[in-house]
Amino acid sequence: MDFALNGRSFLRELDFTNAEWASYLDLAAELKAANKAGREVKYLEGRRIALVFEKMSTRTRCSFEVAAFDQGAHTTYLDPASSHVGYKESVADTARVLGRMFDAIEFRGNYHSTAEQLAEWSGVPVFNGLTDLWHPTQMLADALTMREHSSKPLSQTSFAYVGDARFNMGRSLLVSGAMLGMDVRIVAPKSLQPPADVVEVARERALQSGGSVTVTDELEGVEGVDFLHTDMWVSMGEPAQAWDERVALLKPYRVDQALMDRAGDAKFMHCLPAVHDSTTEVGKQVLDKYGLEGCEVTPDVFEGERSVVFDQAENRMHTIKAVMVASLGRRP
Repeated sequence: MDFALNGRSFLRELDFTNAEWASYLDLAAELKAANKAGREVKYLEGRRIALVFEKMSTRTRCSFEVAAFDQGAHTTYLDPASSHVGYKESVADTARVLGRMFDAIEFRGNYHSTAEQLAEWSGVPVFNGLTDLWHPTQMLADALTMREHSSKPLSQTSFAYVGDARFNMGRSLLVSGAMLGMDVRIVAPKSLQPPADVVEVARERALQSGGSVTVTDELEGVEGVDFLHTDMWVSMGEPAQAWDERVALLKPYRVDQALMDRAGDAKFMHCLPAVHDSTTEVGKQVLDKYGLEGCEVTPDVFEGERSVVFDQAENRMHTIKAVMVASLGRRP
């Protein structure tokens, strides 16, 4: 077990070297195999981890709680109604309190700057469960899933992300793929592409790793990829009026069977939750207002044999476990 990352926060991909980033995947694969074989070692015995959530969560919360349980750690969950952070108490004050009671803090919330403040003031490692700018725990799950579902090493694997690429998923997929030496394609309308500085640093990392980066608004960018990713068109916290503009811009980029066929033999990936039919409240609204059964992805693709979204969801737990073990793990 390599404990070289011990004591490190996990805020964004770019805080690590390419080799360090890849080492998380190796550790995750090792821990997953041990878990499946019933031979898991509890490296986090006695550790205490605060889970601070400003945003709703299924996979992130459950992944941290189950991973911590498997590893012998204790978690305390704080939602917006359970703490004063940002309302009656500053982030810095909350961080200093939590840092005296816990060995680490997980944060899922609105602004990346909050995660940075928690890391600055708490004195303990902080793990980013999602912010507006970065989603690094999702990236490890995505990369592990692609590694498991490809006969090629990641350095010979290609993927395209289709949709709104300005924020956490687009940025993180671009940077993480470049760091792992992958052929990364961001396919999005010009107004929804990642910022130029993020594209530039991704290209710098790709030069180091042997990967490649393409950012385009042309759908031909999906051709020949091994994996096709997308995400919801409107994120949590955005105003309802964002839907009209976003649907108009992204309807041509919707992942339907025609786009999957254009990609070739690609497998479909989605970080979830997905609007893939009309069985949810959001899905019903999309169908009623825009006439779309499913939004960013159609039901046949989501439920199809090339969809690996639930393997991807499970891997959130195994890769989050790797993050915590790398930072907090004790030698048995």
